[in-house]
Amino acid sequence: MRLAPFRLTAGLVASALLLASLPAQAEPAFARLYKNQFGYMPSCNACHKDGGGTPVNAYGQQFKDAGLNAGAFAKIASLDADGDGQRNAAESNARANPGSDHSTPDAPGDWLDTSNLIPRPVRALFPDVTTYKLVDALFTEKEIARAAARGVTLVTEDENTIYVPVRDRRPIGTSIIVPGEHQGQQFFVLLATDRQLNITHAGAIDATDFQAAQTASRYAAFVGQSVEHLNTEPADDTVQAAVDRAVLKAATMLLVRLKSG
Repeated sequence: MRLAPFRLTAGLVASALLLASLPAQAEPAFARLYKNQFGYMPSCNACHKDGGGTPVNAYGQQFKDAGLNAGAFAKIASLDADGDGQRNAAESNARANPGSDHSTPDAPGDWLDTSNLIPRPVRALFPDVTTYKLVDALFTEKEIARAAARGVTLVTEDENTIYVPVRDRRPIGTSIIVPGEHQGQQFFVLLATDRQLNITHAGAIDATDFQAAQTASRYAAFVGQSVEHLNTEPADDTVQAAVDRAVLKAATMLLVRLKSG
């Protein structure tokens, strides 16, 4: 399952990333609620289309609409989020994925296998990597304060997943998927870095309903910048500014979780 958060001290990024192999676990709040309700830890794919940080699927949307709390499970228990003819609660109790029509009580599939937890856009950035460490970004009050000092608002509900690709038993970078928003339209940014937390990729994913975010020219300007010294344009109400804010938020999440302040 997921591994406990780790921190980086200045100049020791590559070595500190190895701490991700420690066997301690951390559990995001919504996953804890699911575990308390159904007795096991779910995959992020129960509520997300393709792993932690990606857009929510129909079950995730139902859970969100019902209140994002323990009582929400009862409210959506009789619904069939994935349209496979099985009620949400029946699937969850049978360890099937209530958010996928490829998983049913009779054939749950391998959705709980950790090998299925890495989003496709992340895997595409590291095509020769077969091993990943998953690090939960659960933000403390101190980290929220550090983010605020960079002009980024984080709340505890912003918990996310950091994906760490590993080659020859050595971490080679990081990646994270973070939502952005412009005039009520949501998009998702994928940010990746090398071991020194220098940005190697920035771009939108799953923005088919918001093409302006998908094709924004601003993304390339971030490549090569350090997440610690990231420069962004002044805030305004343009798509480019929305992209700036989303990328800065993603970079800040990596910084406050992986590098000591």
